[in-house]
Amino acid sequence: MSIKSDRWIRQMAEQQGMIEPFAPQQVRSENERRLISYGTSSYGYDVRCANEFKIFTNINSTIVDPKAFDERSFVNVESDVCIIPPNSFALARTIEYFRIPRNVLTICLGKSTYARCGIIVNVTPLEPEWEGHVTLEFSNTTPLPAKIYAFEGVAQMLFLESDEMCETSYKDRGGKYQGQRGVTLPSA
Repeated sequence: MSIKSDRWIRQMAEQQGMIEPFAPQQVRSENERRLISYGTSSYGYDVRCANEFKIFTNINSTIVDPKAFDERSFVNVESDVCIIPPNSFALARTIEYFRIPRNVLTICLGKSTYARCGIIVNVTPLEPEWEGHVTLEFSNTTPLPAKIYAFEGVAQMLFLESDEMCETSYKDRGGKYQGQRGVTLPSA
């Protein structure tokens, strides 16, 4: 297995639609406005966050149960920024839609800009032949409110290519999150 370079990422995005929309280089500013960077980096791709957020709330005093998730545990917000309450979290999605090749595993890591502010990004691996918008979880580990910026970089995807095809892909298994669009809540 090998980690893939910027050249490979550009080739897969342009020829096979692996990432749409795609920024072939790192974008750091737009119209003289400084941004948290996104786009292709040396060995990865920095994804952007859309402006659709689900902010966790304890207003209903419910139990968080992945087998019977109560959608009332979230407040829906559409905004250019998301304020995450102290010691809480929010869900969002990438602007980018991914189509992962059969011989590739994709791992997501948070960006240092957010990590240094106590904001942790969590995403499970994108399995071979999975496709969709990536649902992102932002955990605010601080005792203060934290801000996430839509349309800017929030996490980096690393692509690991195997030298052999997997026997059973996510698509073959009929994975429940295949083709997801928008922020997708847990499904048992």
